[in-house]
Amino acid sequence: MTYCVAMRLNAGLVFLSDSRTNAGVDQISTFRKMTVFEHPGERLMVLLSAGNLAITQAVRQIVCERTGPHDDSLWNAKSMFEAVRVVGEAVREVRTRDSVALKDAGIEFACSFIFGGQIRGEGMRLFHVYAAGNFIEATPENPYFQIGEAKYGKPIIDRVIGPATGLDEAAKCALISMDSTLRSNISVGLPLDLLVYEADSLRVTRFVQIDHANQYMQMIRNAWGARLKQVFQEIPDPTWRDANAAPGAPRLETELTHPVRAPLPASVEVDVHPEASHVQLVAQGTQARPPR
Repeated sequence: MTYCVAMRLNAGLVFLSDSRTNAGVDQISTFRKMTVFEHPGERLMVLLSAGNLAITQAVRQIVCERTGPHDDSLWNAKSMFEAVRVVGEAVREVRTRDSVALKDAGIEFACSFIFGGQIRGEGMRLFHVYAAGNFIEATPENPYFQIGEAKYGKPIIDRVIGPATGLDEAAKCALISMDSTLRSNISVGLPLDLLVYEADSLRVTRFVQIDHANQYMQMIRNAWGARLKQVFQEIPDPTWRDANAAPGAPRLETELTHPVRAPLPASVEVDVHPEASHVQLVAQGTQARPPR
């Protein structure tokens, strides 16, 4: 498995990918999931991949090999929309060729891609390409995409990232998102590829490969964990309805309520306390039996 995230901001684009792939706990390998297509001054495009490695590598190979003057390729596409269609067609080509054989072998045709960048003469664009070759585009309301093991790193992005977020702050957020994923999922691993693209530069402006020795990533791991614990400890414990509390303190329970209880079998002796004489049961309309 893998985790990739990309963000489209007013100031530029941020791309981050891990490099782990596995076919079980004893078959761990490293394959980089980011491919950059750069013609300085003309276009800069980035492709991130997740899913079945054989499928994603085949798609990437087709896209990279289409370089002829009569091919529809990333190098002659007149817009990012035309360019992402090239990626989608490559996915469909691999699907047409391999999906039947994969199905016969009991293997799902699983792949997904993030594709984004800028071509001279138009603005930056960012797309999520699905296994069917279709795609959607990032918007100001949803300025980022994730593929692979996305759930662990999503909460921090949802709380922080918006179109006006600066590139350095967005890169920091992406790395925290990745660290949360690394912490919770063994199928995601270092090294990482981080590319930060400044709007209208039409070239790679900042790139770093991050391994276990990277000082900034170590700082994020230590600081983020420590600050989460600090914030957790600063949040008051729950205050129940019958507990003493300072005036104005938020209470977890403000009135007496009851859970929905399954009806007890007739053979069970019941000692009903006065405060629990009327409780809601799963069997609608059933009341607790009086003590015997």
